[in-house]
Amino acid sequence: MLILFVCLALGILCRRYANLPDGIVPGINWWVLNIALPALVLGLVPHVTVDPHLWFPVAAMWITFFGSWALFATLGRLFHWSAQRIGCLTLVCGLGNTSFMGYPMMEALHGKAGLSVAVIADQLGCFPLLAAGGIIVASMYSGKGASGAMIAKRVLTFPPFLCLVVGVIVGVLGGWPAAVDKLLMQIGQTLTPLALFSVGLQFKLHLQKDQIGALVAGLGWKLVLAPLIALGLGLAAGVGGVILTVGVLQAAMAPMISAAILADQHGLEPRLANTVLGAGILLSLVTIPLGNLLLPA
Repeated sequence: MLILFVCLALGILCRRYANLPDGIVPGINWWVLNIALPALVLGLVPHVTVDPHLWFPVAAMWITFFGSWALFATLGRLFHWSAQRIGCLTLVCGLGNTSFMGYPMMEALHGKAGLSVAVIADQLGCFPLLAAGGIIVASMYSGKGASGAMIAKRVLTFPPFLCLVVGVIVGVLGGWPAAVDKLLMQIGQTLTPLALFSVGLQFKLHLQKDQIGALVAGLGWKLVLAPLIALGLGLAAGVGGVILTVGVLQAAMAPMISAAILADQHGLEPRLANTVLGAGILLSLVTIPLGNLLLPA
């Protein structure tokens, strides 16, 4: 867990005190999304043991997203929130930081077995929801349109998703040669320090008085209520062990950075999005390890 805190703190300190080159954040994120994450997916997926309960971490992501949409649409009507606020909370509290923070945290807590389940939750659960559902929500609540062709193109051309498909095929065929497997994992290991450093560089916390209610509602759903619902579903379905624990913890992960960026791009209360993101990251560094202690694995 130490690397999580150190890299996050380094990012925050460098953002405040260092003379950083222009474009450093997009550059780091490009490497993480297009090189490190695909390599990690290619390295891990062939080793995933097929388990009939692997549907659960994916379902937990879908429950988190669609439950968020239903909850904040309802609260919006009750409290007369703007469409922008409803869309903002749906995005940032319905989509978790299941890769940049989820991968290193699950590896720290549950080793490569936990990391493999985290990849399934992220690539089959959270990413398709971002690429399709996130675009739809952002377009609806900002008044813009989103075509089916654009959504399909975004999903099918995303490098980690393509690598997930390749990884499944390679796993069925028997896996990579040892040298290739080692190379992929070494490249993939750059994800954790760079991703957390990038999170630190982008960290913001701007709290305004009129945002307190929305902030509490948003993080109450993302960090507490959504994972509890996912836990209830898993226990009712007989899911257990690392699959149950990682699925619940991924549902409880801090808000997704990309979701906050999407909210910003569509004018969905960017200041609130960054507030929820920053507070969620800080709180999740406490709530995730605490939740892990209370879960079965």
